Amino acid sequence: MIIDVLTLFPGMFRGFLESSIVRKAIEAKAINVYLTDIRDFAFNKHRQTDDYPYGGEAGMVMKPEPVYEALRFLDMEDGCPVIYFTPQGRKLDQEVVREYASVQRMVLLCGHYKEIDQRIRDKFVTDEISLGDYIISGGELASMIMIDAVARLQDGVLNDIASAQSDSFEDGELDCPYYTRPEVFLDMAVPDVLLSGDHKKIQKWRREQAKELTRKRRPDLMKS
Repeated sequence: MIIDVLTLFPGMFRGFLESSIVRKAIEAKAINVYLTDIRDFAFNKHRQTDDYPYGGEAGMVMKPEPVYEALRFLDMEDGCPVIYFTPQGRKLDQEVVREYASVQRMVLLCGHYKEIDQRIRDKFVTDEISLGDYIISGGELASMIMIDAVARLQDGVLNDIASAQSDSFEDGELDCPYYTRPEVFLDMAVPDVLLSGDHKKIQKWRREQAKELTRKRRPDLMKS
């Protein structure tokens, strides 16, 4: 999978791409991430990428020309998804992650300032995605989340893909609690059923715990 990131702040990604699961995915060639600095396509010596909004409003808007030239530079094939992160987009969830985990190439467009020029969104953006009902300074953090989420679903990235397939949201519910050694910690013991060796009872307990946790914390996920 090829992931192109268009950003004003490529330096934000360096530590992220060199760490944890994402680094492993890159080393395994499961994903290739390319950073393109939108400022490289600005038209003046100050590398200006923002301007005042028409009609008057507080804040600045990303100019369309540098973003357009950056998109042209990528030389994308027809049908390549261009994702823009915005509070106006559909909510990012595991279903969306699975949708994009199987594409050969995608472009993540990181906005900044108040917005990007709407004409870029109308002409080039194929999907708009929101992390949730809050505001962050730009699309860089959202892009990192998307990269991490799709990377761990690529073949050969996780030691046990069954681990990812049993995570929260994969089956429409939250995951159950987990325990590891020591058996007793701060006078709190691991539930007896997990020590029983009876795999049917353990799976039943986990399903019940997952359903109860989902019912209490995310009843919106419960199947009708």
